[in-house]
Amino acid sequence: MKRILTFATLLVSLQIVKAHSLPIEDSARLMRGTYSQKKLRDTVLIAPIGAYSGSIFKLRLDSIQKEVPLVYNEYVQEYIDLYMRHRDEMSHVMGLSKYYFPIYEKIFHDAGIPTEIKYLSIVESKLDPNAVSRVGATGPWQFMAQTAKMYGLSMTEYVDERRDPIQASYAAAAYLKDAYQEFGDWLLAIASYNCGKSNVEHAIEKAGVVDFWAIRQYLPLETRSYVPAYIAMSYVMNYGGKHNIAADNWNFNGRIDTVMVDRFVGLDNVAKALNINQGDLALLNPAYKRQIVNGTKALPRRMIIPRAEQRNYTALYNVLNNLPAPSQAAVINHAVNLETTAPPMMVTTPAPKPVIVVTKAPSVTTLKPVAGAASATPAMITTIASTVTGTKPATQKEKAPDYYTTKDGDTLETIADNYGLDVREIKAWNRQQTGKVTAGKKIRLNPFAKASRG
Repeated sequence: MKRILTFATLLVSLQIVKAHSLPIEDSARLMRGTYSQKKLRDTVLIAPIGAYSGSIFKLRLDSIQKEVPLVYNEYVQEYIDLYMRHRDEMSHVMGLSKYYFPIYEKIFHDAGIPTEIKYLSIVESKLDPNAVSRVGATGPWQFMAQTAKMYGLSMTEYVDERRDPIQASYAAAAYLKDAYQEFGDWLLAIASYNCGKSNVEHAIEKAGVVDFWAIRQYLPLETRSYVPAYIAMSYVMNYGGKHNIAADNWNFNGRIDTVMVDRFVGLDNVAKALNINQGDLALLNPAYKRQIVNGTKALPRRMIIPRAEQRNYTALYNVLNNLPAPSQAAVINHAVNLETTAPPMMVTTPAPKPVIVVTKAPSVTTLKPVAGAASATPAMITTIASTVTGTKPATQKEKAPDYYTTKDGDTLETIADNYGLDVREIKAWNRQQTGKVTAGKKIRLNPFAKASRG
């Protein structure tokens, strides 16, 4: 009985503290339990975080829940409290999210992954593409090397695609989709992203039920907190403003272009041509370990640049083409506009070399000679799906099926060429080291395809 009285006293005192955090005219209604749910959800909290009842957080989590269950409990509240104590850090992350989240959302949507799982990248890396954990997990989605290779990410002397927000997001989406197809539960798929599918399988065997909160005690210690941290981050990113957290500004939000480079080009030379800081350019291109874009004719490489002024494009053209040799043309591809879903265009400038200016239209960049310059043949314009297309070429001879059954004479190289795919990715998706295949073998051509039983 004494315990009951103590608990009741504590509840009353907490309600008084909560009431003082609300406008005076609403305090009485909260005490009576008649306070409007909408007003409760929209209230700006100004008292100590620990003073608030779970009801306001649960209501808000319920309001943003989509496909991933956002359960509210004491474990989630602990992480909400933790994130709220780091307001400056959360403001920085919110600013970065304006650039990274449109990338994640498009890739996840196309892969059939709930777009709200984008918040997991903050738990993993705080949206830092250069993040490296104590055990070597790297990039915004924190891939270990072995898992990265399994999901098609390249790690070479020049490139670590785990750091590439686009490529790494494709790999993360593929992993999460595989995990969901195995467990049938998004929270378990998220848990497996932290501890691996085998640990989740063992926990399910011990608990005898397929539910994160039921198997939580059988998971590794870090994973027990991982899912609550994700749910708390979902709350903070949607309701940070109610806790006086505002997004920082980031210089490149929505103002970038993409250049497909077919030779080795140093980021230092590009930065000089565009009259920008090399560090800013490196931040937009974190995958290039040596600050060199190692493009080739067979495999052009993507380079992200801040949207340049027209007068700088001539200097950029010269750097990309290693002039005065005019025989090879640069390919300049207007970046996906983060505020529109319209596809961009790719424009190839043929020889002889013109002096160029850029004329901008929605999602289109055109190159044309300046009056009085050497004449040029009409530019060739090819529509591509989006800047967010990984390493897939701009055009494809035929849409690739999810699986392809090989015939006599096939190699992974010829299959890749037929469908406009990257042979390295096909090797990774099929865990194959060489390009040789035998007739009758089923080859996976879509990383998001349901696992074949054949």
